[in-house]
Amino acid sequence: MKEYWSSLASLLGVLAFCQSLLQTIFPPELRFAALKLFHKLSHCFSSYVYFDITEIDGVNTNELYNAVQLYLSSSVSISGNRLSLTRAVNSSAITFGLANNDCILDFFDGVTVQWEHIVTQRQAQGYLWRPLPEEKRGFTLRIKKKDKPLILDSYLDYIMDRADEIRRKNQERLLYTNSRGGSLDSRGNPWESVPFKHPSTFDTLAMDPLKKQQIMEDLRDFANSQSFYQQTGRAWKRGYLLYGPPGTGKSSMIAAMANFLGYDVYDLELTEVHTNSELRKLLMKTTSKSIIVIEDIDCSISFTDRKKKNSGPRNYYDFPDIRCGGGYSSLSGDDGRGGGSITLSGLLNFTDGLWSCCGSERIFVFTTNHIEKLDPALLRSGRMDLHIFMNFCSYPALKILLKNYLNYEENEIDNTLLQEIKEVIDKAKMTPADVSEFLIKNRRYKNRAVAELLETLKSKAEKNEKNGGLRKKEMGIEEEEEEEEEEQEKRTVDSPKEGSEFEEDCSKETEDNNDEGEKESNNFIG
Repeated sequence: MKEYWSSLASLLGVLAFCQSLLQTIFPPELRFAALKLFHKLSHCFSSYVYFDITEIDGVNTNELYNAVQLYLSSSVSISGNRLSLTRAVNSSAITFGLANNDCILDFFDGVTVQWEHIVTQRQAQGYLWRPLPEEKRGFTLRIKKKDKPLILDSYLDYIMDRADEIRRKNQERLLYTNSRGGSLDSRGNPWESVPFKHPSTFDTLAMDPLKKQQIMEDLRDFANSQSFYQQTGRAWKRGYLLYGPPGTGKSSMIAAMANFLGYDVYDLELTEVHTNSELRKLLMKTTSKSIIVIEDIDCSISFTDRKKKNSGPRNYYDFPDIRCGGGYSSLSGDDGRGGGSITLSGLLNFTDGLWSCCGSERIFVFTTNHIEKLDPALLRSGRMDLHIFMNFCSYPALKILLKNYLNYEENEIDNTLLQEIKEVIDKAKMTPADVSEFLIKNRRYKNRAVAELLETLKSKAEKNEKNGGLRKKEMGIEEEEEEEEEEQEKRTVDSPKEGSEFEEDCSKETEDNNDEGEKESNNFIG
């Protein structure tokens, strides 16, 4: 044993002597060059290539590092034995991540890649205007040399796209509203936001299932059609008009659309917008993947059909806005005489003009209770592409409400009772809001709630039938009075109005514009 230790000590002494001899004969520069040459030779004969992705590039954050971190946090690619759990600010989900100095394998188009998360201590820093983290973090990507073109051309772009999807899915959606009087916050943003947590979905929406399926397919096609819109030269946007009686679920439809697509919602209050320029600035400050909403557009501003407003024998001098070069009347209720107000032209450019393409993947949604009050220029395709009629509560919608509020399935209710409800519900003309409120009040007593709902529907149907008969009589009297007034007007008209050639040209142009507004090719759902 003693000989063994003596031999080991002699060997260590020889090694120490050789090390000191090498340091004396070979200077550090020569040793570094030899080590570098060795690495080059090993890389030449190696079948792998390595890429380093650091957390900080100089003094700026490396977006690719954050994207890789999010991508590797997805449950699809996680296969490591040691993981870290995180939950970011404004996030609704817990994400996984690689632990320090751990490796993970990923697969892309039949290619196997290896990611390694490297964390080292940063050396002592001098004076920096922006202090760096104490730890130096980064990812090392190891791939085979033959797979290098595929990885650089497709794999990294795929990671960036997947990271955006994960970020949007985990981040809480926001509900924005424009600031009062057009004021700006500390960052110069005219929008104020709160977390958007509306629970409405297409599953809970009281509507005909076939109708809902059509809307969801249209939304899904829009979200997945970026290349189509680029190919056709159209701005990546779409307009929806929700119209119908109050209480038919127009606001719930907007919330369901936002939850279905994962978009933020911008609720635009037009009464707080004073000029067209301010309207454009609000549009510029909206983000992509968002829904821009103007609710009750017929009530928020003076917004009537120009054809009806300008009907009657009027000449060129009766249109001050045309003589001054303006094509559309003002929307602020002053008949175009106000200098600082939104015009119909400004709103049309907002939805379908050059400024509407500032951003991508945006949806415009207008709601109204009276579609007949809106100008045809706003309703045409390209501005409001899809018209959705929100009707009174139908039988399929009622079955959804019974399931939502009473947890009733169709087979759990007596068939005779269901048949009676089916016969009277269309005649009752009750809105989903009215039916929902009735079910909420009686949700503790399910059987009694359905029976009392049937009685309420019957009484509403009888009342509507009586009122319908009276209305028909009143309408007949009104039609007779209108015919008499028209005959009197024809008698009083002796000769057509005289006007200059310029006035005749203006009237022809006005008629042509009105005819174009009447030719609508919109899609209707309802």
